[in-house]
Amino acid sequence: MLFSHLLFTIWDMKKVLILGGGFAGVQTAIKLQKSKQLKVTLVSDRDYLFIFHISIWIPVRTKEFEDVILPLKNIQKKYPFRVIVDKVIGIKASENQVICESQILNYDYLVIAFGADKMQHKGIENTLKICGKPEQTLELRNRIDVLIQKGTGKIAIGFGGNPKDKLAVRGGPTFELIFNLHHYLKKKGLRDNFELTMFTPMEEPGARMGKNAMKAIHSIFSQQHLNKRFGKKITEFVPDGVIFENDSKLKADLIMIIAAVTGSSILKNSDLPLSEAGFVEINDYNQVIEFPNVFAIGDAAAYEGPE
Repeated sequence: MLFSHLLFTIWDMKKVLILGGGFAGVQTAIKLQKSKQLKVTLVSDRDYLFIFHISIWIPVRTKEFEDVILPLKNIQKKYPFRVIVDKVIGIKASENQVICESQILNYDYLVIAFGADKMQHKGIENTLKICGKPEQTLELRNRIDVLIQKGTGKIAIGFGGNPKDKLAVRGGPTFELIFNLHHYLKKKGLRDNFELTMFTPMEEPGARMGKNAMKAIHSIFSQQHLNKRFGKKITEFVPDGVIFENDSKLKADLIMIIAAVTGSSILKNSDLPLSEAGFVEINDYNQVIEFPNVFAIGDAAAYEGPE
């Protein structure tokens, strides 16, 4: 619906500027470049598409970093949109301008698709991430390698929430990673030497998948001897563990957290209408409220969904 509405709206215009080289941005560029009336430009702070969905295999050495990236120049061979590698630092929608580190770009229509930031918990520097900057997957892999060489360890893997936006949770990769890690250690004959624990402030993580899915998750955790620390608010991360609201502590040699998302810091340097959690406010066609020539998609946009 977004693409057809956008094409209809901007049929006679010349410049479409798309901010963000992830799935949302690249797919939009692919769709819109097919129109002969449009000059489509994609702006990204890296020259490749990082496939986050399979990056969960990097920490367990099933995939190399090069296996989960797709150079934008390769995509351009089939879909000839323009690419600018630069970092966006601000948006002046009232002036149809995007401010980058090295230049100011003008547009007729703008698509914001640069995702979101992660919430910054106290002591977050004591953790590693799987859904943050692409390079962090390598850091996580290297830390796991150190524990494997040691032959034993306690690994805590979790995700958090955003009290200002219930849809901002990104917990799925947490389940995937802990299952991958369990299998990886089992193949190496080291599983019995490691404590694997999932933690989250949610009482029933995965509940959106339904009651049957929840039963299956609990069954798998029990069968595979995966520990759970659910339903306790995270107050702080320390070098050797996670501190919860009741002052209890989950001891860990390695902590991986997927913090909930919050509005990108770039949006704070803009004149766009934002939700309480900092996401761009949109209508049913992903058009930004107050600026009909601006669209927000993916994790940059504020969505209203069912409970």
